[in-house]
Parts: sequence; structure tokens; C-alpha cells
Amino acid sequence: MGTWCSPVQTCLVPLVGAIAAGNCAIISPCECTAHTAELLHRLVPSYLDNECFHGILAGTNDLPEVVELKFDHVFFTGNREEGSKIAQAAARTLTPVTLILGGKNPCYVDQHCDISTTAQRIAWARFHNAGQSVVAPDYILCHVDVQAQLMQALKCCLMQFYGADPRESRSYGRMVNLEIFNRTRDMLWRSGKVAVGGQVIEADKYIAPTILTGVSESDPIMQQDIFGPVLPVLTVNNMEEAIAFINKQEKPLCVYAYSSNSKVISRLMSETSSGSFCSNDSILQSLMVALPFGGVGSSGMGSYHGRHSFDTFSHRKSCLLRGTRFECVTYLRYPPYEDRNLAVNRLLLLQRINMC
Repeated sequence: MGTWCSPVQTCLVPLVGAIAAGNCAIISPCECTAHTAELLHRLVPSYLDNECFHGILAGTNDLPEVVELKFDHVFFTGNREEGSKIAQAAARTLTPVTLILGGKNPCYVDQHCDISTTAQRIAWARFHNAGQSVVAPDYILCHVDVQAQLMQALKCCLMQFYGADPRESRSYGRMVNLEIFNRTRDMLWRSGKVAVGGQVIEADKYIAPTILTGVSESDPIMQQDIFGPVLPVLTVNNMEEAIAFINKQEKPLCVYAYSSNSKVISRLMSETSSGSFCSNDSILQSLMVALPFGGVGSSGMGSYHGRHSFDTFSHRKSCLLRGTRFECVTYLRYPPYEDRNLAVNRLLLLQRINMC
């Protein structure tokens, strides 16, 4: 079951693992991306065996009923609320699930880092696809000493990427539908102070690349997952404060840390819990096929990519193939259990211990 963020990838990448492991499969693209869902529904029968693979167009409310039809495994990418319903429906038939859920992915910017490169990589990760990504940084925890430099660098990056008017840029996207647009706009208007961007045009489903400052932990933008081009910037006095802030929240899908100090990177990696971690870049860890990708806690369970997808859709069955020889020794397991049998068993055990 795919999500509207990267709908082709979240449907087909897990499907590759399911096919490699020898399974039949049903794929269900998200109804929010209606054109992509219709395309997959039309193309799957043309390229895959119709007896083994099907695409269905099911609404969000229909998915729990589909799960109750009893599958060997359910793979779901989406938000926590829907993921919880899928897990509950699967539990009724004891069906194992893999859940790749959203989460508020923190991004720590240390005072010791290359500000220019850091700003470029964060701006690309947050604002590509108009911010509609489950692995983009949700907010920045910036060391107070470099906040001004980072803000200026981010502004320059947005100008370089999308020009003076991002609405005219062919490299900048739009919100997927009005529901997502309204949700993001409402969070934007009720949180912090707009430092860059902030323009919205409902008719075009356009929200400009926006950077917020003066954001408090209680603001709506910090309480919900952001699937839009809005980046809150908070300040911290040191790395310890950043780690404490991250650990107060639900476990995210990703944690990002930018620093030229390897000790800072090591501490962020070891003292926080998340589905994945990436230093001095963003999103790339979710694209590496050799690395397992998945959530932990409220950001999901299970993982996939490469061999890990194959393992997800496989069952490790224990098999012992024996013959009927050496019954003169193995007969000792049969009753009646007399002292003579016990003495022989003890002798054999001692011999095995000596061999070890």
C-alpha cells in the first residue's frame, strides 16, 4: 500500500522484493494521487502475470477491510493514524506487517560545519517536490552561534534554486490536492514568524518555499508532520540541548546532523533513536539499496530495500533432513528411562564435552 508522497516508488520498490521472494502480490496506490493510481492500475496487468499480480483502487477507509481478507504479509507506507488502523486489522488475522510511517525528522546544525553546503543540502531536501516527502527534514535545531549565517545561506539557496519568484520556476512543484494545501497553509499561518516566503495561492495549490523563525514547541507546525514547503528553524545553545529536545519527541523516521566534528556526529547517532540517521546530508540514506530503511516506535516497524525487501517478504523456515541410520545410539531417547540408559547418555555427553 503506497502513499501519495512518491506514489510510484512506495508501490513498486516493495513489490520488487515481494516478487524476488516468490510471492503473489496486490498493490494499492494512494487515492490522493488519482492519476498515478490509475496509471499503475492500467499498466500492472500489461507487464505482470495477471494470475499473480493485481492493482486495486481502494480508498483509505476500505484498506482495513482489504487487510482482513488474510494475507501472508501487509506492507504499508503512510501516516500514523492510517498505519494504526492497518495494524489493528492485520492483528485480527495474525498477519505480520511492515509499516513505514511519517514522523517529525529533526536536523541539527552544529556551529562547526560548512554553512554553505549545509544550507544547500537542507534546502534541496526540504523543498524538492514542494516539501511533500516523508524523509525530508521537518525542522532545524540550529546552534545559536550560526543561526544568522544559516538563515542568510538558506535565502541564497532558494534564490539560486527557484529564482526571485518560485511560482515561475519549472523546478518547483505544487501541493498534491486542496486538502493537503489547506492543512499546510493553516499550520503555516498559525506558527512562528515568516522569515522567507509565506505566499500562498489557493487556485494554483501553490505555497512558496517558506522558512519560519520564532517557532515554539507548542506551535501547530511542531505538533504535526509537515508535508509541504515549510521549514521551521529553532535555536539551541549546545548539542546536549538538541539531543534532549529530540529525545522528548516521538521517535522519528530520520535524524540528520550537520557538523565537521566527528564526536558530535557520533553522539547524535548513538544518543538518539530513529529509523535512520544521516550526517552532513539528507534523504540519501533512504535511497541506498544496501541499507535497510524503516521506522522505529511511532515511525513504523520493519524495513526494506535490496536484500532487506527480500527478507521482509520471506519466511525463515527451519528444516532438518535426517536419515534412519545410527538408531543404535538415538534409541536411548525412548522410554523406559532406566539407570542403564541414563549412564550411557551421561557417557556420551561427557565425550561430546571433551571433543569441544
